[in-house]
Order: sequence, then structure tokens, then C-alpha cells
Amino acid sequence: MLAGRYHIVKPLGRGGFGQTFLATDSHLPGQPDCVVKQLQPTSRDPETLRLARRLFDQEAEMLYRLGNHDQIPRLLAHFEQENEFYLVQEFIEGDSLSREFVQRGAFSESEVVELLWDLLQVLAFVHAQGVIHRDIKPANIIHRQRDRNWC
Repeated sequence: MLAGRYHIVKPLGRGGFGQTFLATDSHLPGQPDCVVKQLQPTSRDPETLRLARRLFDQEAEMLYRLGNHDQIPRLLAHFEQENEFYLVQEFIEGDSLSREFVQRGAFSESEVVELLWDLLQVLAFVHAQGVIHRDIKPANIIHRQRDRNWC
């Protein structure tokens, strides 16, 4: 249990700076799913932790601003626990672009146009906030189940 409320259900992925988990929020009605991103500092020395904490707080602020867009997961919480840093975001139900491509194969021209249109609108919003997304890849693009928009 993290922060006394987030129950880890299963790992979702691992990257250079940490790992991502599917979790449930035990403090909300119905215990909704959420995504917990654990950011792991490269060192435990005080100066590295101070810098990591500052960068972590900046990222949380940026994610909070970006969460005002319907196709970007909202930041629900951020906290530090035992010198590990955690971001909690809205869980987007759906399949990743990489998974859909494996399951379906090539997309039609109209599907590619729809995908690009959705993503370019989101990127325009992100760039208008002064942010550059540095991790755009098929595994991070979700075809949202409820409305079939790309997020």
C-alpha cells in the first residue's frame, strides 16, 4: 500500500527512470483504477535527492496543468515515500497503439488520418503549455475504450 491508499494490482511497464503500476484507490468510492508511476533516483546521496525532489515537483506541476485536456490523463496525486517519488494519474481504459497494431495489423489510410488528427490536437495543446513531450511512442498512445479517441 502506498500513501495509505493506493493498492498495487500489477506492473504495467518499466523505463529508464522507474516503473509504472496499475493500482486501485482505496479512499474513493468503488476503488477506481489509477496508474502509479514510481520514479527512482539514481543515487541516495542528499544532493541527488534534493535535485530529484525539485525535478519531481516541477514534473508534477506540469502534469497538473496538462491534465486540463480531455485526452491527457489527469494527475491525481504526487508524493514521496521512503526516498521514492510517486505520481498517480487517471487510468485510461483501452489498448495501446502498439498492442492494436500487433492484434490488427496495418491501419487503413483513414484510420491513420484519424489517429494523427487526435494526436496532433493533443500535441498542440501540450506545446501551447510550453512543454515538449519526450516519450511519444506506440506503447504510450492509448485508444480510449469509452469514446475511441486516442490519448
